[in-house]
Amino acid sequence: MKSNRPLITFVAMHADIVDLRQFYHSELGRLAEQSIAMALSSLWVRLPQERLVGLGYAVPFLDRFQADTERTFAFMPAGQGAVNWPMGSLSSTTLVFDEELPLPDSSIDRVLMVHSLEFAESPRETLKELWRVLAPGGRLVIVVPNRRGVWARMEHTPFGSGRPYSRGQLTHLLRETNFTPGATAEALFFPPSKLRTILRLRRAFERIGRTLWPAFSGVIIVEAQKRLYQGLPVAARASRRVFVPVLAPHGVPTTRNR
Repeated sequence: MKSNRPLITFVAMHADIVDLRQFYHSELGRLAEQSIAMALSSLWVRLPQERLVGLGYAVPFLDRFQADTERTFAFMPAGQGAVNWPMGSLSSTTLVFDEELPLPDSSIDRVLMVHSLEFAESPRETLKELWRVLAPGGRLVIVVPNRRGVWARMEHTPFGSGRPYSRGQLTHLLRETNFTPGATAEALFFPPSKLRTILRLRRAFERIGRTLWPAFSGVIIVEAQKRLYQGLPVAARASRRVFVPVLAPHGVPTTRNR
């Protein structure tokens, strides 16, 4: 017997670009950035002449890798909004749908996901799309809130929004989408407090936390590699997006094909 009740699905709302910028400009945000950057440096030291894409809001960390890469792009989801990056230079920012990236197959060497997977409408479809654009042997690093951590329970930071993950859930999702999980790291062991007394103890919290309670970190960081030896069934996907045309304002010249 079929139920007439509608199917209810959970849709995570993207963090707003204004809130993300304000957080990383705050003292708590700067310390969180330093903690995550230190963990990322243990996975990626240098990216010599590689093509890197940051998906979500990864710009606080892209600056650290940009100098070594061939080129770096900041892809920001439409539900989040976008800002120009890098500052004072030609923009490398693109507003995207994370399931339909404007890239050809096997065109990117590395992808860094920050404030992205936990907000994805369909995490599997997003990872399948990243598998498509990654080159053979390409690598993906995902930074997500840890469902066991304190940061996922506090709504005054971006890590308190969206779907938090356990390490097991993330590993299963990666294997299911044809990635091989590899090295891991943790960050944000200090409480997400704005009290200066707590923030001064950040280094001690980070050092002790990695030793005594690694399972309760604020974020989980996992590197994965594109797997080639197992085939995925190919199916045509119809876009779920509705594109609304936007009229150019009067006075803007149009480019004609010559």
